[in-house]
Amino acid sequence: MLVRDTIFALSSGGLPSGVAIVRMSGPDTRLILESLAGHIPPPRKAVLTDFRDQGGILLDRGLCLFFPGPASFTGEDCGELHLHGGRAVVAAMLRTLASFPSLRAADPGEFTKRAFLNGKIDLTGAEALSDLISSETEAQRRFALANSTERHQQLYESWRQRLIRARAMIEAELDFADEADIPDSVGETIWEDVRELRAEITGHAKEYHYSEIIREGFQVVILGAPNAGKSSLLNALARRDVAIVTDVPGTTRDILEVSLDLGGVKVVLSDTAGIRDATEQVEAMGIERSLRKAAEADLILLLEDAANPIAFDGLPAKPTLKIGSKADLILKKEDASYDLLVSAETGEGLDSLTQRLKETCKKALEGSSDTLPFRARHVVLLNEAIAALEKALLRDQTALELRAEDLRVASHALGRIHGAIDVEDLLDAIFSTFCIGK
Repeated sequence: MLVRDTIFALSSGGLPSGVAIVRMSGPDTRLILESLAGHIPPPRKAVLTDFRDQGGILLDRGLCLFFPGPASFTGEDCGELHLHGGRAVVAAMLRTLASFPSLRAADPGEFTKRAFLNGKIDLTGAEALSDLISSETEAQRRFALANSTERHQQLYESWRQRLIRARAMIEAELDFADEADIPDSVGETIWEDVRELRAEITGHAKEYHYSEIIREGFQVVILGAPNAGKSSLLNALARRDVAIVTDVPGTTRDILEVSLDLGGVKVVLSDTAGIRDATEQVEAMGIERSLRKAAEADLILLLEDAANPIAFDGLPAKPTLKIGSKADLILKKEDASYDLLVSAETGEGLDSLTQRLKETCKKALEGSSDTLPFRARHVVLLNEAIAALEKALLRDQTALELRAEDLRVASHALGRIHGAIDVEDLLDAIFSTFCIGK
């Protein structure tokens, strides 16, 4: 890729800090480093340096590094300036860099975008890098690191190559049907492989839900009648006051969410409006939203006041734990109608509930493969490939030109996942989600 400009950005996050890192990438990196430091440091070696502006005024004293392309993150000449992390120090350096005519501030994700365009990483690797930066839990960190390898590229490219070979056989029959060494038909072997490939891609696409759990969180919805203690339970599990708690029924009108880290897995806990026959319009809307949210949940905590149980109908068909609340107000603790008894007031049963949530999350992720589609974009393109393969398999066997075109559409969709072909329209959308300086 031919790049005519050189970019710079603060890459180390918020200020003030102990150390601030400003990075550069582009053809004028050597020139800028020499102007600031008075010399070019040896490749990939940190050198203590006085940094001066174009008028010779000392800006700071820190480490200077140079990464000559193509052996750099972006594939271009890159430089790093390790400064003291004071706001005034960094502001002075950024002003100095902006004063060079050939330098400009980087756009969000532009360093990683250049790495992709220069063949240093593939598109799925870039997306995994974005996930790694935004990871909040141990499971998300491990998942993003695993996805940053080339295994997705290798999987999708292997499927694409199988389709290219099948197309080659079809086109050979079309072009050389009269040749003795070309069979009269492509043969059941080719179409059997296409059927197997369709099944493999279909199974892979269905595993996206595992990725949603890891990346977006295991969705747990607390459902129950008014005053069952839903908001109190949310606050107790969050260990802070997230929801307003009163004795007035119907206090919660909208859905309140809090994210928990349970055993390294993100769990999104949702407090909902109490379920009852509401006559007031706003409360009725809250109840409707609650039931919709529960229908999308991975797990429902059906909360019931064990001292004054009120049942309701219309529970969504989702995995459910029936929880008896206000355990401190009842004398009979052995109640087979509940999976667990808890008290937000005394903390009774909360550790057991947390452990059950951890176990349920772990069980929900069992059976997933090592390579999962981890973006909705991947699933859309996988489904495009599946639809094209199904169309090819359903066509009349004599319509070889149309079947070959279906295989081309499928291979094109697979190539777009990891950036092998035709991804210009996706680049801005993907890399704009990165922070500036990455």
